[in-house]
Amino acid sequence: MQALVIDDGIYFDGGYAKPEIKPGEALIKTTLAGICATDLGLLQGYASFSGVPGHEFVGIVVEADNKKIIGQRVVGEINCPCNSCAVCHRGDYNHCPNREALGIRHKNGVFAQYFTLPQANLHIVPSSISDKQAVFTEPLAAALEIIEQIHIAPKDPVLVLGDGRLGILIAQVLALTGCDLVVVGRHPSKWGLLLNKSIKVCLAEDLEEGYSAKVVVDCSGSSQGFNQARKLVRARGSLVLKSTFNSDSLVDLSSLVVDEISVIGSRCGPFGAALRLLASGLVEVEDMICGEFPLEKGVEAMKKAKEKGVLKVLLRP
Repeated sequence: MQALVIDDGIYFDGGYAKPEIKPGEALIKTTLAGICATDLGLLQGYASFSGVPGHEFVGIVVEADNKKIIGQRVVGEINCPCNSCAVCHRGDYNHCPNREALGIRHKNGVFAQYFTLPQANLHIVPSSISDKQAVFTEPLAAALEIIEQIHIAPKDPVLVLGDGRLGILIAQVLALTGCDLVVVGRHPSKWGLLLNKSIKVCLAEDLEEGYSAKVVVDCSGSSQGFNQARKLVRARGSLVLKSTFNSDSLVDLSSLVVDEISVIGSRCGPFGAALRLLASGLVEVEDMICGEFPLEKGVEAMKKAKEKGVLKVLLRP
């Protein structure tokens, strides 16, 4: 089969081995896949990954023990737990220490014609949602995880640091709470969707002097983002971390103690809620698409996704 492969760089392989399914898994044919910041980070050594990357997808089930899902259009949660450790026994499957993660950790991903996932991870996509909407389900679920973790009241001042793919999704989700929201970014060319939804967005230097927020969400994607976000969160506020990157970050831990800052790591979220939001039209995603490439031009697609001002780039096997 065709696949995009990371191994001392990234390359297209037209004869990659088709995956074999394990008990409880489904074989899925990729319809559409999205390139995200994590995929780009893998090229820089994040997670020491080698193999087929990619975890944002919509696809068709072609083989499974559960015959009812064969032929169904699906999206899927990326963490594959062992189901036997103490963490799994308490139901915290996304944090299983033995887990595989689709296209990130010990499991080939979706930048291929076929891939596998546990049937328990799959969610059927309603007919009202297009493929180009459905491919955003995983990052939208990650955005929704924030409001599962902390309460945001309508009057709360909230700041999102980062105007990239995830930042724009997070801003749309948080805006639904009615909070006093501002997005701080670096690329005005990306701001059209936010401005059309009347979400305030500005450069960091344009913030009012002394501005601080009760909740700051760092999705800058850089090691410097944490320190910038820390300066913008007020005492007894919450700092939500969404960025992952392959570098160390110097953190002033004493200031977190003195100002009683809550630091919250935030990762995967609820797929069912994400699909409902997409079906409702309350979150717009298709305007974020900046290009679609066939899989054999995947290396070119990855380069495109790195360009300044580019949001979502898609791959279609």
